[in-house]
Amino acid sequence: MRRLVLKSIAVAAIGLTAAANVYAADPAKKEITIGTTVGDFGDQVKLQIKPLLEKQGYSVKLVEFTDYVRPNLALQEGSLDVNVFQHKPYLDNFARENKLQLKEVFQVPTAPLGIYAGKLKSLKDVKVGSTLAAPNDPSNFARALVMLNDLGWVKLKKGINPLTASEKDIEVNVKKIKIVPLEAAQLPRSRADVDFAVVNGNYAVSSGIKLTEAVYQEKSYAYVNWGVVRAADVNKPWAKDVIAAYNSPAFRAWAKQKFAGYKFPANWK
Repeated sequence: MRRLVLKSIAVAAIGLTAAANVYAADPAKKEITIGTTVGDFGDQVKLQIKPLLEKQGYSVKLVEFTDYVRPNLALQEGSLDVNVFQHKPYLDNFARENKLQLKEVFQVPTAPLGIYAGKLKSLKDVKVGSTLAAPNDPSNFARALVMLNDLGWVKLKKGINPLTASEKDIEVNVKKIKIVPLEAAQLPRSRADVDFAVVNGNYAVSSGIKLTEAVYQEKSYAYVNWGVVRAADVNKPWAKDVIAAYNSPAFRAWAKQKFAGYKFPANWK
């Protein structure tokens, strides 16, 4: 009988330990710093992810950026623990060019890239020589070219890699479109000066532009954005807790209600 009692106590203790592992913060790390671009990714942290992680005992700090360069450099140097702002093609290219040891670990709800009206209000209004502002970073510029190809405004060369397309890959500029490369954060404001603007979804939302106002949205689902950590941190308990928060039923339910029209993580299906 005494053995049974001791065995029961041992099992109960194991159960309590397991529960503690689920709900307690990583004892080796108390503060998690997450970097995002301004807008919806920051809102996701402030309104859902931060409270979820704080319930586990973490202190969460959010740092918001207005460009696509500093978040990866800050992550690599250690001033961030996680960043959320980029799709995998951009990460792969940036990490390779800058020799960074970073790893994508979870996807996040992502507003798709879209073409928005500027001086011209409809796709049918496009004319020879129309101007179009587009993101100046190579990855998102390639996405813009693919959209123009899908619309028939340009014709890209056969056999090119759509993830790395550049102006030299345009075989025919059917509409003689004048492409104006700009920093992504400037694109919403650029609409007053050009006929159309290709705007990243997060910057559209943060500027008060409704996604439903886009005159065209990209077709590809390859650009759902990722949360990224340093490669050395992938298996650390705190990193797993962040991943779990972004994939939790609470966050999924909130995001699907809050971000109608977004593209959602593949593993949410």
